[in-house]
Amino acid sequence: MNRYPTWKYMLVGFVLLTSLLYALPNLFGEVPAVQVSPVRATLKSDEALLKRVEHSLAGAGIAVQGAILDVNGVKARFADPETQLKAKDLLQRQLGEDYVVALNLLSNNPRWLSAIGALPMYLGLDLRGGVHFLLQVDMRAALFKKAEATGNDIRNALREKRIQYSGLTRNGATLAVRFRDAAARERAVDEIARTMSDLELRSADEGTEYRLVATLKPEAQRRTHDFALQQNITTLRNRVNELGVAEPIIQQQGGDRIVVQLPGVQDTAKAKEILGRTATLEVRMVDEEAMSNPAVMQAAQAGQLPFNTEIYTERGGSQVLVRKQVVLTGDRINDAQPGFDNTTGEPAVHINLDGTGARIFQQVTRETVGKRMAILLFEKGKGEVVTAPVIRTEIGGGRVQISGRMTTQEAHDVALLLRAGALAAPMEIVEERTIGPSLGAANIRLGFQSMWVGFLAIALFMIAYYGLFGVISVVALAMNLLMLVALLSMLQATLTLPGIAAIALTLGMAIDANVLINERVREELRNGNTPQAAIFAGYERAWGTILDSNITTLIAGVFLFLLGSGPVKGFAVVHCLGILTSMFSAVMVSRAIVNLWYGRRRRLDKISIGQVWRPQAAKR
Repeated sequence: MNRYPTWKYMLVGFVLLTSLLYALPNLFGEVPAVQVSPVRATLKSDEALLKRVEHSLAGAGIAVQGAILDVNGVKARFADPETQLKAKDLLQRQLGEDYVVALNLLSNNPRWLSAIGALPMYLGLDLRGGVHFLLQVDMRAALFKKAEATGNDIRNALREKRIQYSGLTRNGATLAVRFRDAAARERAVDEIARTMSDLELRSADEGTEYRLVATLKPEAQRRTHDFALQQNITTLRNRVNELGVAEPIIQQQGGDRIVVQLPGVQDTAKAKEILGRTATLEVRMVDEEAMSNPAVMQAAQAGQLPFNTEIYTERGGSQVLVRKQVVLTGDRINDAQPGFDNTTGEPAVHINLDGTGARIFQQVTRETVGKRMAILLFEKGKGEVVTAPVIRTEIGGGRVQISGRMTTQEAHDVALLLRAGALAAPMEIVEERTIGPSLGAANIRLGFQSMWVGFLAIALFMIAYYGLFGVISVVALAMNLLMLVALLSMLQATLTLPGIAAIALTLGMAIDANVLINERVREELRNGNTPQAAIFAGYERAWGTILDSNITTLIAGVFLFLLGSGPVKGFAVVHCLGILTSMFSAVMVSRAIVNLWYGRRRRLDKISIGQVWRPQAAKR
């Protein structure tokens, strides 16, 4: 009656052994480390770099606890943070600016556990320490940028079809194309409607001038917003990879904000510098006719700009008038590397353009030989002319050089930003928090202390009230905790303070199932059933109640995960997994232990399940 088939015992044993192996890595903690990764695309993370790092550290007498090579670069472990800092400074000096040397924390997991894929859980920012940024995306600027690109597409389309127009202007996200006759406008409407379905077109005549006004459709605006957000998230991930940060959390919050969390990062100043900079590149033509007129330049400096121009400051301090029309943007960049100008020897940035960018650049330089082209760098909404050279000849091949009063470090940082990808819209940091490693360690200690105190209180109550069945319930509860930690480790989930709270809540909820089973067994004994029959009926009849209560709680957890974000979602994940493991441990694990202890006895007169109140005894 109360015996499992062999395969069930084997299943329970396999689950518990696997849980022990995969929960074990969380006991070994982390050690200080330095991560070395190449900046240039032509440099690789290989055995030569590993040997170079090991040789440099050995030559300086810095003790290394081990160095490994992986896809992100070379990682060297050290005994303490002081040695870690010395190693970082040494490697940065010897390897130079071709490599990023970042401080990091690595798991102290034994190799044999790593070999079978047993890895520790990631720790969130509140437990590990690190930096938290909340960035606001400028969605209006994303629409303006989309409108500017659409204006260029309209110009190219009308030029290809030889449709005459007298001008195109942009006012915010609205484009206005002017024509001299209605026939040309009608041809333009047909062509634009055919090739650009995202635009709403309407006629708006002014006197003798025929105008066509184009705006983005609402669904196209939503797509632009979504694209800007996702492109910026991708760009931020690339920038974080350049910094060599492990396990970053970069995710959307709301409709126009991005959360960036860098757990374990100690070099917070560098992280803020790279993430806080929002560099985008634009190539425009200089309005040389206006600049050659001193009166026009004086009026422009006073704020009276010529039509369709903007004024920016060159790095030397002089003012440059450039046209609003953008020839090329930074999203056409494939690669950007710091280097030096072959002619002057000053620091420069060498850029490789993609196929479309190379073709556009070649065509523009072919048509504007002898004129000046301005290369502008926009950071935090402010533009600066990096260089404005005269185009001497057609430039093909997609290789462009930026130079002009830059330091070596500026060239390195600009190349990093451009290489990491262009931002689809500007961003600014609206919130910043730094959590030190000591505070994270305190959070871990206090969180687990509260969890163990709760576990101990539950264990004492269960053993005192239910006797041996209480001991079995406590063992099942411990196995539940073991399985939950193992499952989180297998999924490589990120554990945060809300996650620890969910574990503590899971312990309290998991014991409910054992209480239901124990009380059901007691009830069967009160009804006069034999101990073996009471055990069997108690587990069988309690199962339906356990299933119903856990399903309703699981539904609430699923909706917390679907509708929540950040800490709420982390809580929901642990909560839902805890419900699943508690059902298995309360029913399968505890039943297996009870079957092994009582099921093998043919004659069973009594069981240890605490004081059982019997109606017959009360009547006497």
